[in-house]
Amino acid sequence: MFGRIGRAAVLRPWLTIAAWIVAAVALAALAPQLKSTGDQADFLPSHYESVQAAEVQERAFPQHEQPAAIAVFQRSDGGRLTAADKADVAQVSSRLQALGIDHVKRVETNEQAVSPNGRIALASVVSTVEDPYDPDLMDAVEELRAEARPLLKDTELKLGVTGQAASALDSQEASGDTDAMIMSATLVLIVVLLLIIFRSPLIAVLPVLIIGLAFMVATGLIATAAELGGLKADSSITAILIVVLFGVGTDYILFLLFRHREQLRSGQAPKQAMITAVTLVGETIASAAGAVIVAFMALLLSTMGMLRTMGPSLAISVAVALLAGLTLVPAVFSLLGTKAYWPSKSWRAEPKHALADRVGSLASRRPGAVAAVTGGVLAVLSVGVLGFRAEFDMNSSLPQNLESVRAMKDMERGFSAGQADPTTVYLEKDGGPALTASELKAFGAELGKVEGVDTVSPAVPGQDGRVAQYSVVLEHNPSGQKAIELVAGPLRDTAHGASPEGSEALVGGTTAVLADIENAVSHDYKVVFPVAGAAIMLILGLVLRSVVAPLYLMVSVALGFGATLGATVWLFQNSQGKDGLLFTLPVIVYLFVVAIGTDYNILMVARLREEIEQGRSPREAAARAVARCVPTIGAASVILAGTFGVLMLAENSMLQQMGFAVAFGILLTAFVMAMLLVPALTTLLGRRAWWPGHKIGPGPETAPVRVRDDDRTPV
Repeated sequence: MFGRIGRAAVLRPWLTIAAWIVAAVALAALAPQLKSTGDQADFLPSHYESVQAAEVQERAFPQHEQPAAIAVFQRSDGGRLTAADKADVAQVSSRLQALGIDHVKRVETNEQAVSPNGRIALASVVSTVEDPYDPDLMDAVEELRAEARPLLKDTELKLGVTGQAASALDSQEASGDTDAMIMSATLVLIVVLLLIIFRSPLIAVLPVLIIGLAFMVATGLIATAAELGGLKADSSITAILIVVLFGVGTDYILFLLFRHREQLRSGQAPKQAMITAVTLVGETIASAAGAVIVAFMALLLSTMGMLRTMGPSLAISVAVALLAGLTLVPAVFSLLGTKAYWPSKSWRAEPKHALADRVGSLASRRPGAVAAVTGGVLAVLSVGVLGFRAEFDMNSSLPQNLESVRAMKDMERGFSAGQADPTTVYLEKDGGPALTASELKAFGAELGKVEGVDTVSPAVPGQDGRVAQYSVVLEHNPSGQKAIELVAGPLRDTAHGASPEGSEALVGGTTAVLADIENAVSHDYKVVFPVAGAAIMLILGLVLRSVVAPLYLMVSVALGFGATLGATVWLFQNSQGKDGLLFTLPVIVYLFVVAIGTDYNILMVARLREEIEQGRSPREAAARAVARCVPTIGAASVILAGTFGVLMLAENSMLQQMGFAVAFGILLTAFVMAMLLVPALTTLLGRRAWWPGHKIGPGPETAPVRVRDDDRTPV
């Protein structure tokens, strides 16, 4: 099948290229645009308590207003606020409101907004939009900050703005243009490394153009699926699509070009060499892509809307990369022939790969020692996973000099940490008479007894008296682990147990959402990972026609996952004293290290099997396969790892964690697992690795195709 695909692309190159260009232009012109959204309604399923609480709030308290930001006032000398200072706070707040800043409904303060120690005063910034991540609201916060500075000149006050919208603004500015940074770094890495490897300007540039065309097709298909097929996707996935497409796309191009150059060196004509290359590595590329697609589609089993959205979109992008690798790449390079490698002459003769040969010799001559050492290193690194703690406070990763971070610390000098984002508790009567004043008072008193709760506001009854709302200020950071544990345990237990007969209590708000996300993530780890692992193992079994090889491959993949996450825990959590690591980090490692990194294992094992099929002994097959695959795997992994490694330049520690974990994991998968551990294990097992395929048949058919004399290049 892959021979026919390669033959069609090589013999009809202009038709193939034209089809891709037409598809890209048509999708760019006709497909809807991916839209940015901050709607988190589908972030969690409806059975979670925080979602049910939000539904009660929308139904019973549609006018409920939560400050989008908080202005924190204090004296420049840090002393107690005087009567004149308090008057200035009120005046500045009033003048800010009078400015009529778009999306700012009110800027209000009162006497109760002064801290008990008299050092801090607050003003609530109430917006006209509910989503604190709304771009227009973030612009409004930026304008409010700028307008406040001249108003403070004749006072003894200084002001900082914090809260959700302010933190979102600072986070966006601190991260910078991540999409542009990733794209620029990716392009530079691809061009520079391909130039070094092939010493050809055409090969350095063409993959970028080819993948760019594939990117247009992929984003168009995703947007069309989102519009017509009910697929939920938004523009926030663009950055990850860039990495996936350029990462796996470059992998597949390198797999093909290295094999094409190998066939040229054996004396085949350029067109025939490309057809043979597609025939030999087409199944490998398709299997690698299939494993990645299955892994991404397994995210549909997630309970979190964010991951369910990501899975199909990434699967589409990988499928497009696969199609481009099997059709567009052969078509383009068949037109160029050996001119693609100009001015290098390396395609004419096999160079001496001294390092690759030594690695292959090591893996084949001492497989037991290599397997023991590499497996031991992975196992030791995996121990770090036992200390992994999830961090849900995204603001903790921001640089400490940002205004929202400094203002939050200033506010905590006078108020509880939970003042910025109180937890809301709703008490609803199922039927019968309305809630009585005594019931409301008693319920609020019970909430106030919970250790870790600072204050509980008086009940705010709904219009029909059957629903009441309480604002609960916690002593802890609303996004911190202590607050999450408090809400998930004692506060919810007390609220449920203290609700009057015939009523139901629901705990909502940011902290409650995070508590439910923690449960959802735990569920996803138990469901998504095993299903994806089983599916990948099935694909490996089919492509290798073996039961044994997929088993030890998946064991090595699990070790690689554990080693990657464990090393990240030791570096960031233990060495740097972090409270925890990004809660989505295990999923990120799964997506980019396990799923995409499996490409290198598949390439290596497929080449091992090919060498065995040609009659070589297991040791000879290992030495030759490793020597042949080391340049390909090394180049592909360095490009992909470098793309993520650039994230370590960001000031945001969450991005640093992500960049290190994926870059380290990819390099670990390539240089330790694919080049050493897997060949060593395969050598140790010998022909038993291919059981039940004891009688390994001939390799795929590579029958020559008729080519014109001018297509032939003498060797």
